[in-house]
Amino acid sequence: MATIDTTAPISAAVTAPKPALSNMAGLAIIVGLAALPVIGAQLGLLSNFTILQISLMVVYAIAVLGLNLLTGFNGQISLGHGAFFAVGAYCAAILIDRYNANYLLTLPVAAIVCFVIGYLFGLPALRLEGHYLALATFGLAIAVPQMLKYRHLEPLTNGVQGINLIKPDAPFGLPFSGDVWMYIIVVIVAIIMFWLARNLLDSRVGRAMRAIRDQPLAADTMGINTARTKAVTFGVSAIYVGIAGALHAIIFEFVSPDSFRFELSVAILVGAVVGGIASLPGALIGGIFVQVIEKYADALTKKLTNTMHLPIELEPWTIYGIALIALMYLMPNGIAGGLASLWRKVRH
Repeated sequence: MATIDTTAPISAAVTAPKPALSNMAGLAIIVGLAALPVIGAQLGLLSNFTILQISLMVVYAIAVLGLNLLTGFNGQISLGHGAFFAVGAYCAAILIDRYNANYLLTLPVAAIVCFVIGYLFGLPALRLEGHYLALATFGLAIAVPQMLKYRHLEPLTNGVQGINLIKPDAPFGLPFSGDVWMYIIVVIVAIIMFWLARNLLDSRVGRAMRAIRDQPLAADTMGINTARTKAVTFGVSAIYVGIAGALHAIIFEFVSPDSFRFELSVAILVGAVVGGIASLPGALIGGIFVQVIEKYADALTKKLTNTMHLPIELEPWTIYGIALIALMYLMPNGIAGGLASLWRKVRH
């Protein structure tokens, strides 16, 4: 009788080597590209507002990367990561505003708090799969902004009024504006987070994550602790999104419960899908997409209505929907996957 080898996909996922890359050359390219906005700002070619927008792109890239670790590399669907973004943002805001903490010290605190919450949420969520897990995380995204308005928490959160912050100046008399300095900080944090993610995925834990995603039953048979791996992955994913939230609070100089509505969770998920699920470069593309769409989609819709003299006024964010449909039709594996396929065709 013919037998089916159910462990083959697991073995491939566990042992498949990554393509060899020149780490130093890659880092040099990344640093060089990241330095361009700083140079442009110092030469007066880029405004502080433009630098702020670029910083937000990188912040969202960190958040998208965190969700990608959970959904793309571990197979757990989440519609609630905006909640961790909010928790990280409020950790930073409360520590800075109430306790005069150094803004850099708020990042590890946000990471620890979000890991604990993510891990604890991930434990009961282990019983859920697919759309049931998505529904549970959806509830988290709905609940957290409302909890931040709770009157007993107002001494910390300031309720619906939110918390105003002041952007830190560059230290040691460095000739950078506050926006440029925070861009530098955001880029440094992003490089570290992407490096840690790559090392995690290349590790035994990362191989276990992908094995659970591809063949959960076979992974359990091979001795992988699926429950612990899933819970830890949920916690690690929350770390990334929480740090992104903390950075967002610092550079945006304001937090309020309504800043973290359910739409934020959807935007992070859309960024992961559009950029490319299970793709580290795709997270950066997704972060850019989230920020560009957030800033320009509504304005482009109104401009399209006016310039084309349409008989009806398009609803806000029409461009957003059109862009998503077009991208998913043309690049079902995301922009990163589409570019990779195009590159392979060009090479051959």
